[in-house]
Amino acid sequence: MFKTLKEDIDVIFDQDPAARSYLEVILTYSGLHAIWAHRLAHGFYKRKLFFIARVISQVSRFFTGIEIHPGAKIGRRFFIDHGMGVVVGETCEIGDNVTIYQGVTLGGTGKEKGKRHPTIKDNVLISTGAKVLGSITIGENSKIGGGSVVLKEVPPNSTVVGIPGRVVMKDGIRVGKDLNHSDLPDPVADRFKDLQMELDHMKKELAELKEERTKVNGHSTV
Repeated sequence: MFKTLKEDIDVIFDQDPAARSYLEVILTYSGLHAIWAHRLAHGFYKRKLFFIARVISQVSRFFTGIEIHPGAKIGRRFFIDHGMGVVVGETCEIGDNVTIYQGVTLGGTGKEKGKRHPTIKDNVLISTGAKVLGSITIGENSKIGGGSVVLKEVPPNSTVVGIPGRVVMKDGIRVGKDLNHSDLPDPVADRFKDLQMELDHMKKELAELKEERTKVNGHSTV
């Protein structure tokens, strides 16, 4: 247990250049506090002491802004950077050396029963604001771009971006059209664009109808 706790600290020094001392990390890193609280809560959860486990997780959520269900299985050297708004669901399984940033959701779609949350394999990085939803697997050594919404399986060694998320790099080779973060799809803007096109089309039809009516009225007057 103490080896695991020390690894939780050491990974912060590996991943965060702002970390300066063990005392600073232990006292001020909310991601570390949330992980340690989860390890305690998960221990009670495995012993079917569900109420105590939930109390610990909710107290941790109150102080850290990070919600990890006590049923989630988390491996070694898990790093939550900044952490505010992170949500990890009950049946989520996270491997070793996984890093996630603030605003990440590892949740369900509301349609599944049983195993309904993602499985995150070893050495995965999930960037700010990304949503990984459903009983899907994110393969080893993959990266999920900031703001992405991932609803399908991701093969190992892949980079995923967009809404919905799609693989743009596999095994170091670009797949299809590459997307930069500045060019991520915007479904809201796309919908407004479609509505504007429909409105322009309706205006054109209305103008044609008015023109035809004017011609008809003009002929009837004569």
